Amino acid sequence: MIRVSPLIDRLIDALQMLPGVGPKWATRMALYVLQHNREGGAALAGALSAAVAEVTRCRECRTLCETGLCALCANPKRDARLLCIVESPMDVIAIEQAGGYSGRYYVLHGRLSPIEGVGPVELGLTDLAGRVRERGVEEVILATNPTVEGEATAHYIGEALAETPARLSRIAHGVPLGGELEYIDGGTIAHALRGRRSVVRGPA
Repeated sequence: MIRVSPLIDRLIDALQMLPGVGPKWATRMALYVLQHNREGGAALAGALSAAVAEVTRCRECRTLCETGLCALCANPKRDARLLCIVESPMDVIAIEQAGGYSGRYYVLHGRLSPIEGVGPVELGLTDLAGRVRERGVEEVILATNPTVEGEATAHYIGEALAETPARLSRIAHGVPLGGELEYIDGGTIAHALRGRRSVVRGPA
């Protein structure tokens, strides 16, 4: 890669920490800001600096916020009897955008991965059973991703919560709405078949 100047090179290198951004895209973004939108670049730098300094984890659900207690946990209308366990704050946003869920969340910030040194402690799972009991949770929804690590994490949580009174459920993974079977991978179809449900028949 051609080096431009010390400050520009530093900016390009910094931009590459973003997911999916390689040297070429980082160079384009850096030069765009410097050529066409320095005011926007300054606003971005200020917002990023403030967020890095002030954003932490919610003391209840562990999602990202700067107030100690996130807006969802502070909302008394959320159903405390339901607890949805997800891997990341992005999963919370996705579920909220989809609508239909009114319970609370617990964010793991990852999934079990012994190779990478991520265990129950890093995911905040050591006191999860106690939390479920103390808060009177009636159903725990395991909404980890359908990957090998995600499934292993869901299985571990299920084992950890086996002695609690809460009912455990797993989100369904299968054929997307509007999808056609011939274009869907075998793993997704297998999940869909395992998660099939009964069809209520009308009168003959």
